[in-house]
Amino acid sequence: MSRYLDMVDSPVHVQKLTVPQMLQLAEEIRHELITVLSRNGGHLGPNLGVVELTIALHHVFKTPKDKFVWDVSHQVYVHKLLTGRKNRFHTIRQTDGLNGFALRTESEHDSFGAGHAGTALSAALGMCAARDQLGTDENVVCIFGDAALTNGISFEALNNIGHTTKRFIGILNDNEWSIAKNVGAIATYLGKLTTNPRYNKLAHDFANWLRRMPKGEVALKLGHKAEEFLKGAATGISLEQNPGVGTDGRGGSSSSILFEEMGVRYLGPIDGHDLPMLVSTLEFAKTCSEPIVIHVLTKKGRGFEAAQKFPEKFHGLGPYDIRTGDTPPAKPGSAPMWQDIMGKTMVKLCRKDNTIVGITAAMPSGTGLKHLEKEVPDKYYDVGIAEEHAVIFAAGMATMGFHPVCAIYSSFLQRAYDCIHHDVCLQDLPVTFCMDRAGLSANDGPTHHGVFDIAYLRCLPNIIGMSPKDEDELQDMMFTASIQKHPVAIRYPRGNAEGVPIKDQPAPIEIGKAEVLRSFSNNGGRKVALFALGNMNSVAREAAEKLAAQGCDVALINPRFYKPLDEGVHEFFGRAADVVATLEDHVLMGGYGSAVLELYAGRRITTPVHRLGWPDQFIEHATTVDYLRNKHGLTADNLVAEVNKLLGQTEAKPQIAALSSVA
Repeated sequence: MSRYLDMVDSPVHVQKLTVPQMLQLAEEIRHELITVLSRNGGHLGPNLGVVELTIALHHVFKTPKDKFVWDVSHQVYVHKLLTGRKNRFHTIRQTDGLNGFALRTESEHDSFGAGHAGTALSAALGMCAARDQLGTDENVVCIFGDAALTNGISFEALNNIGHTTKRFIGILNDNEWSIAKNVGAIATYLGKLTTNPRYNKLAHDFANWLRRMPKGEVALKLGHKAEEFLKGAATGISLEQNPGVGTDGRGGSSSSILFEEMGVRYLGPIDGHDLPMLVSTLEFAKTCSEPIVIHVLTKKGRGFEAAQKFPEKFHGLGPYDIRTGDTPPAKPGSAPMWQDIMGKTMVKLCRKDNTIVGITAAMPSGTGLKHLEKEVPDKYYDVGIAEEHAVIFAAGMATMGFHPVCAIYSSFLQRAYDCIHHDVCLQDLPVTFCMDRAGLSANDGPTHHGVFDIAYLRCLPNIIGMSPKDEDELQDMMFTASIQKHPVAIRYPRGNAEGVPIKDQPAPIEIGKAEVLRSFSNNGGRKVALFALGNMNSVAREAAEKLAAQGCDVALINPRFYKPLDEGVHEFFGRAADVVATLEDHVLMGGYGSAVLELYAGRRITTPVHRLGWPDQFIEHATTVDYLRNKHGLTADNLVAEVNKLLGQTEAKPQIAALSSVA
């Protein structure tokens, strides 16, 4: 039996389907999502929640002329299936496959790329303004989640919509979750919207519009629910205003709804899984001559029991068992995750020091602060998807004698750069930034790769920058940060740590002091000094063995700090070595290697330096980090080859006394 999904090669085909056919298509898409993602992993829960909504959007609107702007855009898998990419869907998030987010270079139906929350309303409004300037008639539809409303950029856009355009369609996809459960006043407010019994003004316009439609068309759009809707059974509502507070100019009490107060009409909430109702509501939205937001209630993970039962786990995950929803257990003897080391260390520190608190921007599991939330909840804060607020919130606490730890992914911390500069570093406040996902997040791609933080942080006065070679050193660095009177940034990668033993109690590290793991032996070979920052230590160790095997005298140094540099150690090996190499899981532009070159230029050290790091480009997504390292040359073999080239161009230096190892 043929599937409707097999017949859909473009949105044009969706537009021709009847309601029963679209309902069948929805079931087929859910099966496709569950099956493919069980092998590849991905954002299952969010996509299961928007199946009917996405079908309805493509049934009513005509992309690519009409524009869809998806906030975060991790929920565009259904959109991709319906826009000519279903034959490649099995490659999603894999090497050379479909990206897990909207990507303008991937399809003309992806009008705006994204990967971070809170951008869609602004981008969609920009498109509306451009359309109005051009005098064209395309529709712009912004699909944003309730979690996006915790982000300040969303409110900046909402403040501007009513003053900028008369035609704007927003879809508030309300599933009560970001990654973790939504927190704060906005989540509470939206909860009130879903339970208040009063009917909002725009719902009356909607009902009148339906009454003017031919009965046959009403039946087609709404099926058996048409009569119920026209009797007022739909759940359009508005919050009641406090008695005695003004009027709306039309004889009724003024609405206190957030959107209405900002000049955007509000309709809803409606059932986001009721396809006929969605189609009808979207058709009405096309006729509106003023900005409108439609509040749609969806269920994250709908259609897959495990995803509904564990929405945080199934927001984004690796491969899983379709029958049980279980993910593969960790391999016996595998190292713990970096994020869990961070979270468990926070528990240790908070139990010893009452001034330490942990702050997350809606990422308790991803950052590891779930351990703190469970064990020491009074020292844990989740501020929602609001990185800028998280940083300034931390700065405020720091002025009162606390040592806040902001646990935020490297790529997400970029959003709070001005706050780091203006509110933390300028005031020299003791805020620690624990930056998970520093380096590559392979499946997610360039929106999530954390390869710019050294460059954007080391130029700021007062900040101390560190990167651990292993999990025990991460614990020591976190303790060291907790006793500083200055801002500290600690960067570490995604995934499993090195598997080294962890001390019961952390130890302090002298600020700006490198660790010489292996000095020159003066064995007569050409001297090569390898400076490997953070998780690049393993690559350096492999390269050191290969170079030693060919007769080189190799020194291996763990810099630990990219700011301040250990000037003495860097200068000693810079003058003693025939070739210096720096290794970093970061872009070369402005990174750790650049800092070393700056130091050498100032000290007139002319030893050739090879810098190993990511090139000056946005790195694509792939199945594994190893694939991308091999492709872009961040390997031991490539390092050995580049060092040998430089050795062939330089003369050997005389023997020198070896620098003693520093623990």
